[in-house]
Amino acid sequence: MNKHDSNTAAPVDLTNCDREPIHLPGSIQPHGCLIACDARAAMVLRHTANTGTMLGVSGEINGLPLEQLLGAEATHTLRNALATLREGVRPALLSGLKVPGGVFDVSIHIFRLTVIIEFEPASPGQPLQLARGLIGRISDIGDIEPLVRQAARLIRGMLEYDRVMIYRFEQDGSGKVAAEAKRGDLESFLGQYFPASDIPRQARILYLKNTLRIIGDASGERVGLVPVFDASGEALDLSLAHLRSVSPIHCEYLRNMGVAASMSISIIVDGALWGLIACHHYQPRTLSMAERVAAEMFGEFFSLHLTSLRQKSRLATATRARASLDRFLRLASHNADIGQLLTENLPDFNTLVPCDGIGLWMNGVWTSFGSVPPAAAIAALSRHIGTLAEARVWATHALSQSMPGAEDFCAQAAGVLAIPLAQTRRDYLFFFRRELVQTLNWAGNPDKTYTTGPLGDRLTPRQSFAIWKQTVHQQAQPWTEADREIAEVTRAALVEVGLRHSELMAEERSRADVRQRMLNEELNHRVKNILALIKSLVGQPIQEGRALTDYVASLKGRIQALSFAHDQVVRGDGGGPLTDLLNAELSPYRQPAISIAVNGPPVLLNSRAFSVMALVLHELSTNAAKYGALSRPGGRLDVSWSLAVHGDCEIIWRETDGPLVSPPSRTGFGTALIDRSVPYDLDGHSEVSYAREGVVARFLLPAKHISLAEQPSHAAAGQVTGKEPSKGMLAADMKVMLVEDQMLIALDVEGMLGDHGVLDVMTSASADDALSRLVDYTPDVAILDVNLGAGTSLAVARELVGRGIPFLFATGYGNSEMIPPDFSWIPVIRKPYDSTSLITTIVRLLENRDSR
Repeated sequence: MNKHDSNTAAPVDLTNCDREPIHLPGSIQPHGCLIACDARAAMVLRHTANTGTMLGVSGEINGLPLEQLLGAEATHTLRNALATLREGVRPALLSGLKVPGGVFDVSIHIFRLTVIIEFEPASPGQPLQLARGLIGRISDIGDIEPLVRQAARLIRGMLEYDRVMIYRFEQDGSGKVAAEAKRGDLESFLGQYFPASDIPRQARILYLKNTLRIIGDASGERVGLVPVFDASGEALDLSLAHLRSVSPIHCEYLRNMGVAASMSISIIVDGALWGLIACHHYQPRTLSMAERVAAEMFGEFFSLHLTSLRQKSRLATATRARASLDRFLRLASHNADIGQLLTENLPDFNTLVPCDGIGLWMNGVWTSFGSVPPAAAIAALSRHIGTLAEARVWATHALSQSMPGAEDFCAQAAGVLAIPLAQTRRDYLFFFRRELVQTLNWAGNPDKTYTTGPLGDRLTPRQSFAIWKQTVHQQAQPWTEADREIAEVTRAALVEVGLRHSELMAEERSRADVRQRMLNEELNHRVKNILALIKSLVGQPIQEGRALTDYVASLKGRIQALSFAHDQVVRGDGGGPLTDLLNAELSPYRQPAISIAVNGPPVLLNSRAFSVMALVLHELSTNAAKYGALSRPGGRLDVSWSLAVHGDCEIIWRETDGPLVSPPSRTGFGTALIDRSVPYDLDGHSEVSYAREGVVARFLLPAKHISLAEQPSHAAAGQVTGKEPSKGMLAADMKVMLVEDQMLIALDVEGMLGDHGVLDVMTSASADDALSRLVDYTPDVAILDVNLGAGTSLAVARELVGRGIPFLFATGYGNSEMIPPDFSWIPVIRKPYDSTSLITTIVRLLENRDSR
């Protein structure tokens, strides 16, 4: 056996996983082949044993010129891709590359002066469209928990794995399943913890380098490299390779769980591995390159969005802490007995830092709330911290490691964060956390056993968890840097109260304000940076000869215009006034030297027209500011609009007294947007003339997009409006039938119902399937998508009417023409589904049924 071979006969368990050279496996997975060349991609140095068969080549491959193996055209294409890469960056991807052996999807990268080219049979797919659809469904989520829940549902809907988990790493390296979407017959891992040893150190390093990892078959063959070691005895580093074979230890771990295939997408926050989107399948499953690209793009956007929300949450926490402390300071300014005030308001401090208990030790008196040590131990704890902290904030998640006797009460308080209240006395405000193993959740069946393979019974999650519980004994959840920052702000505020009648009060108050201001400014700065980064992800091809800075500025302006339109649509029940758009775009250019006149009736645009005109008016405004009437003093812009007899709206944009105008020499993106958006998106008309004295643009918006501000808005027939329904409005044991032919949409609806406690949801993709299931399944209520693509759900509706089962229709059409007159009394909600409308409509259906 070669000394480099990872298939060793030595005993294998989770303690030696960290030493396994998983980046040097000497083999790949069998769904593709690999060749390695010199740094110039001139000659083949190594190949996998299946290369000849897959590429249709016979004879010796090593030593062949790359052009002889792949052909001149394919080699030229690969070298062009290689020229755009740097050493050690992730591979470039090429789809549908033709070589003598067939058509392949190819990845190419250079690592340690070796060019590595991987081939997989070509597969159809539109990764950009797929990723765009997924990203659009999470981009507006404003909180972390719903974000991770929705991400798990979407990935499962897109890739059809049996189980998808969002796996979050804790500070000590252990992990927790924070969200899960799974097949109905599988046990749940939600809330389950895994020890750090389940994902060894070198695997985490590779997760940062290569953000997507796929295992097609945990029991599949490994295709070896020829040769495994070069003339100097070095193995080929496959850290960035898509096809890199998998550690036999990890494969054994998966097989012991019954998992046949898996995929993971790295979640990277602030340059560190925050967690994984982990997918399990119980049959072999290999994704195409197009699907992997879409998954990787989704993972990168998810990471950026998560980073933004984390920074936003941190800023909000700091703001709440400051507000809470400000309230206390206001009380303290009118209260001479600070000790009594702290005692009376102690429960309020429990909200500052996540904890299980809080205590106040002041002037030898102990007051507590929640899970805390026994009162007899507090004096010793105060003395112990006083010798270590020197009047500074002090924290530990393992108190028993530094204080003798603390192990006696670790179940109540294994970790402590102490805030000193004075410079000289040992008075403290304590925050406590219980022992971690007392609060862990092992989800699923506790008697569940997993198969044990030839590498040992420790290579199962159940066994490794039991071992890990021993290592974390007498430890609490670690305190984060954010916890310590909040504690420092709290210390500054409380010291300020204690010193308010002394000469030190002014200095301490200044320090507290500076710390808080710096914290808020830094967090605010980071949030804005992340949001700007997300914004910059969207790109259009750059026109030849156009400056990059000009392109980026235009793009950001367009995004800002769309952002305003989106905000207005959300606030304005689906649209907004035309004057709001004009004021938003023209306000930056209003000045005494430039005349801007806006005149017309109070017109409301619907959401579609509002978004389109936001872009059109933005382009006209920026062009006028660069080249037209808004670019110099004395210029004049008149914007007027009027309504025709049939309700159409004509908008006229007229520039005068600006620079002389000449028509554009070529049609760029902005010009095309102005000319074509209204006809294409709104079925209207646009006309732009470039007269010498100034640009004149006319737009005709059809009446279907227009209404007058004085007219009251009406909800669509059957559409329910109102406040967000509260949890508990639906019975937990309710049975719901959902007829919906789009899996991702069905997952969304299941999630909405699940959020309100309804877990028994039977989903059918066709009317025939729904009717067959109704033979032995009686729902309490049904949700029917009217148009199922290949048919309608009206046959199901008639069956439900006959059986007296209440139901509602859902439709993506703007009217109800698909619904026959004999069903006019059935409530209708519009797609995309809205949780408020859906739940409220179901509640009303059930109330009507019960009242009959």
